[in-house]
Amino acid sequence: MKENQQRIFSDMPVKSAVFKMAIPSVVSSLVLVIYNMADTFFVGQTNNAFQVAAVSLTNPIFVMFMAFANLLGIGGSTAISIFLGEKNNIEVKKTSSFCCYTSLFLGTILGIVIIIFMDPILKLLGSSENTYKFSKEYLFCIALGAPFIFFTNTFGHAVRGEGGANASMIGGMIGTIVNIILDPIFILTFNMGTAGAAIATVIGNIFGGLYYIYYLKIKSPSLTLNLKEFCLLEKAAKRTLTLGIPAGINSALMSLSNIILNNKLVVYGDAPVAAMGVIIKVYLLIVFIHMGITNGIQPLLGYCFGAKRKERFVKIFKFSGILTIIIGSILTAIYIIFSKEIIEFFINDKEVIFYGKEMLIATAISGPILGVLFLCINSLQVIDRPFLATAISICRQGFIYIPLLYILNNLFGLTGINFTQIVSDYVSIILSVLLFKMSINNLKE
Repeated sequence: MKENQQRIFSDMPVKSAVFKMAIPSVVSSLVLVIYNMADTFFVGQTNNAFQVAAVSLTNPIFVMFMAFANLLGIGGSTAISIFLGEKNNIEVKKTSSFCCYTSLFLGTILGIVIIIFMDPILKLLGSSENTYKFSKEYLFCIALGAPFIFFTNTFGHAVRGEGGANASMIGGMIGTIVNIILDPIFILTFNMGTAGAAIATVIGNIFGGLYYIYYLKIKSPSLTLNLKEFCLLEKAAKRTLTLGIPAGINSALMSLSNIILNNKLVVYGDAPVAAMGVIIKVYLLIVFIHMGITNGIQPLLGYCFGAKRKERFVKIFKFSGILTIIIGSILTAIYIIFSKEIIEFFINDKEVIFYGKEMLIATAISGPILGVLFLCINSLQVIDRPFLATAISICRQGFIYIPLLYILNNLFGLTGINFTQIVSDYVSIILSVLLFKMSINNLKE
């Protein structure tokens, strides 16, 4: 590890270290938000609610891609930082190689499966006669680009493990800029609609991936793409998967819950589906900023754990928690006050705007303290409590959210659906704080 990166982990004042790691990570997350919003925004400029609904319906597949990328990337990033804290550079290289080739393999396999089983998958996603054609075009192109999407998003996280927060940010920005340039060309100029959005996304990921290859080959002090370092059943792979499971499961359950949500919304028509598609992308701004902060400081926590520095660990945790609460509160207030204007920005459809306003207000209420949930989950991963971190992730989007979705829908209809996520979030936040407090009290310096 280079000397300046070593200082960030071990000696730099807590506030400075947090900002040093969190700001590039937040920028990377904002880049991903813009990346996700771009497709919805430019497809929305067609003023075709069916195309917007199609992007929403196929979003769970993209979220599933992110689940695997988070499993490998966040798990790899945490493992790398712990190995660096233990001064174990051999396992750092093995972790890097494992993340590289596993992401490419999984992306290829999943892409093939989606293409082969396209029709039943679209049926499962809740596609209607109005949205089928648009959904199929989008999903086919995304499936072709799956290996690139997997690799790019895996290393967008993994490079932060050695302190490469700026590299993570640059790779994400490159992909997003390419995507934003190509979206209006493919969607509006060439009139390719949802297919154009998907192609722009894939090309953006290819350019981002090329940058990470350059970084790993030329600039990285610790990581490698050397196939000789690849290992499947050794320490590096096991630790990466163990540490990454909570993040992977959280994203996978988001995909599953999104599928169930869309199937429930379809009963009320395509407009609510389109509205929720916009809301999910808009709310990602709050979610990804929280995740940007918590993912950014995770290598700091990992290094502290590996080096057995509990006091510094706790200080980083507390300061980061306060930061997420302040930012989350500001964004929540903006979303509630300007809910109508935010929906109108994406699509000028009166019915979609009508449903979207209530959805956005209901969803945003958990924004102020949602970051505490992600911080507790990430910290539990770092201190070798993957079971507890996984349990919280499963509860938030699985054991709590899915039953609540059915119960509140039956009791209150569409309004009940709108408030399902906030109830699930607050219950999960309380659970996560209690479990983390118990776990950190048992740690020794």
